Amino acid sequence: MKRAFTLLQMNNSSTIDYGNAPGRISKKRRFLSVTGFTLIEMMIVVAIVIILITLTAPSILRSRIATNEALALASLKIINDACQSYHASRGSYPEDLSKLIAPESDPPYIDTLLASGQKQGYQFIYNRQDADQFTIQANPLSTGLLKGRYFYMDATGITRFRSDGPAGPDDEIIK
Repeated sequence: MKRAFTLLQMNNSSTIDYGNAPGRISKKRRFLSVTGFTLIEMMIVVAIVIILITLTAPSILRSRIATNEALALASLKIINDACQSYHASRGSYPEDLSKLIAPESDPPYIDTLLASGQKQGYQFIYNRQDADQFTIQANPLSTGLLKGRYFYMDATGITRFRSDGPAGPDDEIIK
């Protein structure tokens, strides 16, 4: 003999069937108790995630560019200070950046990575014009959205920048 009891829950149509084996849940109850997200709910979540990514991605890229530019400016200052110290001790500016590291200089004025001419997404181009004059250019290695500004510094220590190409002595001064 079959007995069925209706449960008072949110879903009034669910039943427990005590048919042949006591305590067994009917197929109807098992199907209705399956929980999960609907396709619409999943699509809404995906849309929200995409919107959040599109809102945060530009600021993350801008912060990366700003960080690389700040490090390039700091590296230009380090190179300038190293050249000034080299000039004070030897009477002339170095022929190239490799003269500012060991074994040419003891102690070294700059680290070997900076002396290689590339650091933190920038290429540093050092040019000694004569014993008392030099220039340094810092050009971004990235192109497109991640490209930063171009920088220029000479023996006076004044830093200049340009957005669309290599900077020179006539470009705007960074204040």
